[in-house]
Amino acid sequence: MEAQRTLIQRAEPRTTVQVTFPDGTILEGPIGTPLEAFVLAAEEQAEVPRGTLVVAATVDGMLRELTMPVTRDITAIPVTTDTGDGGRIYRRSLAFLLTVAVAELHGNVQVLIDYALPSGAFFCKVRGRDPFTPDELEAIKARMCEIVAAGDPITRHEISLDEAIEMFRACGDDDKVRLLEFRHKNYLTIYKLRGQVDYFYGYMVPNTGYLKAFNVLPEEDGFVLQYPRRETPNEIRPYVRSPQLTEVFRRTEEWLSLLGIEDIGNLNQAIRDGRSRELVLVNEALHEQHIAQIASEIARRHHDGLRLVLIAGPSSSGKTTFSKRLAIQLMAHGLRPYTLEMDRYFVERHLTPRDEHGEYDFEALEAVDLPLFNEQLLALTTTRPVRIPHYNFMTGKREFEPGEVRLSPDHVLIVEGIHGLNPGLVPSLPTERTYRIYVSALTQLNIDRHNRVPTTDLRLIRRIVRDAAHRGYTAIDTLSRWESVRRGEKRNIFPHQENADVMFNSALLYELAVLRPMAEPLLLQIEPRQAHYIEARRLLSILGWLHTMDAELVPDNSLLREFIGKSILRDYAPGIR
Repeated sequence: MEAQRTLIQRAEPRTTVQVTFPDGTILEGPIGTPLEAFVLAAEEQAEVPRGTLVVAATVDGMLRELTMPVTRDITAIPVTTDTGDGGRIYRRSLAFLLTVAVAELHGNVQVLIDYALPSGAFFCKVRGRDPFTPDELEAIKARMCEIVAAGDPITRHEISLDEAIEMFRACGDDDKVRLLEFRHKNYLTIYKLRGQVDYFYGYMVPNTGYLKAFNVLPEEDGFVLQYPRRETPNEIRPYVRSPQLTEVFRRTEEWLSLLGIEDIGNLNQAIRDGRSRELVLVNEALHEQHIAQIASEIARRHHDGLRLVLIAGPSSSGKTTFSKRLAIQLMAHGLRPYTLEMDRYFVERHLTPRDEHGEYDFEALEAVDLPLFNEQLLALTTTRPVRIPHYNFMTGKREFEPGEVRLSPDHVLIVEGIHGLNPGLVPSLPTERTYRIYVSALTQLNIDRHNRVPTTDLRLIRRIVRDAAHRGYTAIDTLSRWESVRRGEKRNIFPHQENADVMFNSALLYELAVLRPMAEPLLLQIEPRQAHYIEARRLLSILGWLHTMDAELVPDNSLLREFIGKSILRDYAPGIR
């Protein structure tokens, strides 16, 4: 491979620029040439994973759109759709494509991009009319394909804030009008496609020709827009319904309606109007109500032999506080909760499986001594005595606690761990004796109809705040570990979430307003060219839309207290009485 290739013959001095790629390729072209031209010319030489699509680039440590004119010598690293930033750019652009196709076929029908589904799809709804019929959805998909084939440009424009507000008010986009009411900058960046204008917080692909992989399918009360997953960036996976998750989002939508909050603009208005205390109290009451309902179901089934409650969920979902609040509700039903940590049952160090990097993989199911775990669970749930093990992380050896534990018939054993929903965890226990709960912070309070706040981002912000307060970690420390955490969740938790008997949404609609003043200083410590600077700026852009709320309003037993501190439940350990 030649160390240098020339895109366009260098002309007079100072009239051309050079772009250097990770593999050493250096391309040259006239000042003002779009970044896309350099990337396309260098794609075969650059370090682009096979089967992926380049949708942006990092330029001197900053994320940039491919439409950016290159006006000086730069170093560019292609951003592909199998990365977090690349995937978001693709999905965001696809959402714009959808709304444009709907506008062309159905006029001013409002599309709500509601939430994401694990199979790689957005669940969408329409406002002001009945859901689209299957034939209408086929027509929308066909129009989207036509627009993709045309390769129409997606252009970026900056307009004044006043102009943006008037434009969206004229279009009936009340969600954007109330959002912009609280914007501090005096301008707004918008995008145009085929005469349609919209705001999206984040970058876009240069043109619709990039958006070849998608599908549109009917779903109950709406439809789904399928997109490629990071793991398979060039293909659309078969759609798999998630009835449990759908039910959780339906319940959350009812909560938001009850509180009169549809989006972040509504939340900001409520905070401004002095409704913060009311929002906190009602939202916390709804949480407590659902926990009480779950406890009632466990108590009812306890009479029929239920003895074991398994709780699982991804990182920073509030599982620990949920477990303790559930235990309290169970005691209110006359039951006696006993909690047991799954990591007590790790196999000894020399038997621990290793991951692809040769490191000990404590998240693998095989890291748990399943025969001993099942033997002791069976004994505990049938009132037989056992000696509880303890895993010594220093020596890598198993030890046993002094004395025996025997549970009574009115005990309920609560086990929290990442494998709680995996059918392979407790194959020896009868189904009627177990109850599985999935806990996650399933965000549904979006920025506006077309801009979501991903569930993952809420959990990440929670973790950044908690890690700083309780572990002394910087935001860079947390962000550096996050990708590994996510890999473990995708492998060990998400594939089994529909096995739950019930799902609990631990998200609180007001919490980002409380987390903002705590998270912002931590994220602002990450400087340009440092690791994870791009991610920090992205999270800051989300938080920047929110009015802040006083943390003193948060009750001391709230799930949010697990992350911001001062939880009355922190040192509470349900056990044998």
